Amino acid sequence: MPIEAKARLGRSGLKATLASTLALTLLIGPAAAMQPQESTPVSDYEPAESLEGNFLSAYIAGASRDTAAAATFYKEAVKGDPRNPELLERAFVSLLADGALPDAFRVAERVASRDGANGLAQLTLGVRQMKAGQWAAARGNFAKSGRGAAADLTGTLLTAWAFAGAGDGKRALETISRLRGERYYNTFRDYHAGLIASVVGDQAEAERRLKAAYEADRNTLRIVDAYARFEAQAGRTDLAIQAYSDFDALLPRHPVVRDALDKLKAGKPLGRLVNTAQEGAAEVLYGLGSAGSTQGDELPAVVYLRLALYLAPEHALSRLTLADTLDRMKQTERANEAYALIPANSPLKLNADIQIGLNLEQMGKGEEALKHLDAAMKAHPDDIDVVTALGNVQRSRKKYEEAAETYSKAIALIGDRPQANYWTTYYFRGTAYERAKQWDKAEADLKKALELVPASQPGARAQVLNYLAYSWVDQNMHIDEAFAMLKQAVDASPRDGMIIDSLGWAYYRLGRWDDAVRELEKAIELKPGDPTINDHLGDAYWRAGRRLEGKFQWQHAKDLNPEPEELAKINDKLANGLPEVEKPTATAENPPAPVAAPHNAQNPELPKGAPAPNEPPGAADKKKTGG
Repeated sequence: MPIEAKARLGRSGLKATLASTLALTLLIGPAAAMQPQESTPVSDYEPAESLEGNFLSAYIAGASRDTAAAATFYKEAVKGDPRNPELLERAFVSLLADGALPDAFRVAERVASRDGANGLAQLTLGVRQMKAGQWAAARGNFAKSGRGAAADLTGTLLTAWAFAGAGDGKRALETISRLRGERYYNTFRDYHAGLIASVVGDQAEAERRLKAAYEADRNTLRIVDAYARFEAQAGRTDLAIQAYSDFDALLPRHPVVRDALDKLKAGKPLGRLVNTAQEGAAEVLYGLGSAGSTQGDELPAVVYLRLALYLAPEHALSRLTLADTLDRMKQTERANEAYALIPANSPLKLNADIQIGLNLEQMGKGEEALKHLDAAMKAHPDDIDVVTALGNVQRSRKKYEEAAETYSKAIALIGDRPQANYWTTYYFRGTAYERAKQWDKAEADLKKALELVPASQPGARAQVLNYLAYSWVDQNMHIDEAFAMLKQAVDASPRDGMIIDSLGWAYYRLGRWDDAVRELEKAIELKPGDPTINDHLGDAYWRAGRRLEGKFQWQHAKDLNPEPEELAKINDKLANGLPEVEKPTATAENPPAPVAAPHNAQNPELPKGAPAPNEPPGAADKKKTGG
């Protein structure tokens, strides 16, 4: 889970805000209906020679959510047809999403002059006025930023902060008190009212409002952080520590919480969460952007986060959330640029460094990723997340013995009584040991992971069951127990083609060819194009007497780029078929002789993002790489 997902402000009730304030169709066509493509740096783009060429390029870029390309080409298109209002509006949104704010502000002025009711243009211009301390002008823009519950929430909060910036705390609190609606609106209102009261010096009101927000929602980091900081500043350190500790019990080891607890226990002071009206307005925009990012509304989220960072460039959570959102939009280089800008003194800096390293691996820069994460681990040798991240990249680079050694360092940090949220570390080390052909150690770790994985995570438990049971089946060990475990895994994840493939392979090892064919055919329907499943199905067809179909599946597996050692076995089967054997009758006490060369599963892929110890690995990070 990305950090900003743990720190989200507004997990419900704000989806309408995002949808109403920013229409995605405005952002260059049907972006949400198409899969994103990898982003390319702006400097790589060459404008087309015609208006039509620039428009088409911009449209395609927008559909793939490549904000840099869309901004570049729409700017050129507007030059070719400067009076076209639709082009102008699309260029404005593209520039805003790409973070080209000086250009976006200029275009916003033109959009607003043509259409004074354009809510996004008025919101953007109001943000610019707030940055300049032009509070009355900002309020004028926010008053025109749209109608309806969603726009009213945003406009009212920003207007209240504009009053606070002008030193009019009374009008600020009166404005924010107009917000009425569902329960979460009230929590959001009290949270910002408390922050405003603190900034304008009304500490009694700040305490009342922040405590009300905290009592209503103790599961949102920003509310907990604001409340605890206020209590600490008021000299009630025990209440602050309790608030952070309660949150840590719910979502362990968040870096912001760990940093605050360390400071409080060392007798160090904590500053206020928000110190100026600009920072308060940025907090409004961050809350909306974080909610959108969590709910999958990436493009609106990026716009809000860009505006938040314009007002408060040091807002580390906005920067991290923006980077995580760009990551999900497949703009990996842009994401790394954002991660790199997180302030060095922020407790989130290490998390950003971990993500940079993992992204370098995803970009094919494996050696650079290893160096980056190794340096981060040496700088933070006691941080389990960075140690685990380095192990993940080593494992992805097939440096299995090195990965197992690195995971051992993480397990040493866990101690003798690991909690359930550390099951992934044992799982990762077990997979590395298995790949390094140290099965006894791998088996012990996989059993430990199975012991620790919570029953509340059935999908994750299915992956561990699958890895361990498949390994037993592939080595003709504990067949009955493995078969039962695979049945459990399939029941928990009935649409996972790789787990069903494992069950089919267990039937194959039992000599139940028809049952094996049935399950393996299901698996290949759920996950077509996997060389391991095609190879297994070929073996099952051959044993079931369907030899032409078996050879067809082997040829298909060969064409799907299997691992080199598997390719050699497939070529031998294509040339010679499988050796004749008597149909085995296998049990745990009487395992069959091998009926085919063992099939090792594909290398578990690197999970996206630095895995928090309380999270399951990514869907791809399992014995058999699933979809």
